Amino acid sequence: MARSFFKQGFNCAQSVALTYVDLISEKMGVSEDKAREIVLTVTSALGGGISRMREVCGCVNAMAIVAGIIYPSLNPGDHSGRTASYALTQQLAARFKEINGSIVCRELLGLDKTKEMENPEPSLRTPEYYKKRPCPEIIGIASGILADFLSTYAPEH
Repeated sequence: MARSFFKQGFNCAQSVALTYVDLISEKMGVSEDKAREIVLTVTSALGGGISRMREVCGCVNAMAIVAGIIYPSLNPGDHSGRTASYALTQQLAARFKEINGSIVCRELLGLDKTKEMENPEPSLRTPEYYKKRPCPEIIGIASGILADFLSTYAPEH
């Protein structure tokens, strides 16, 4: 599903997070349409390793967003909520890095580390673009990592 979202033109972060709109809807107590709007809004600048800066991969950022929704910290004194969210994010990122070798976009794409920030204009999604990018596979991996966690997740009520 996440790969399909990417091939429709959504960025990597949007593609991973959109896959979990049903969970986000349930956890936030909003309709799936509202959850979709929230997801698309909060992930819109995360593609390309945060707005094409090629830093932390948008997939990893999306996993962190979902982790924060699963284990929210809604006030500054909620140490346990923040700890749970951080712990899950670290677990998900470690698994992502174990599989992919990095959580950094430029490294995942094999780009020059000394290159300055890229033009902020997103790449056009052409057949050539999809042929040269490992993004669909990476997006599928990130979504699968979340699915693996969720298969054992027991929500607190």
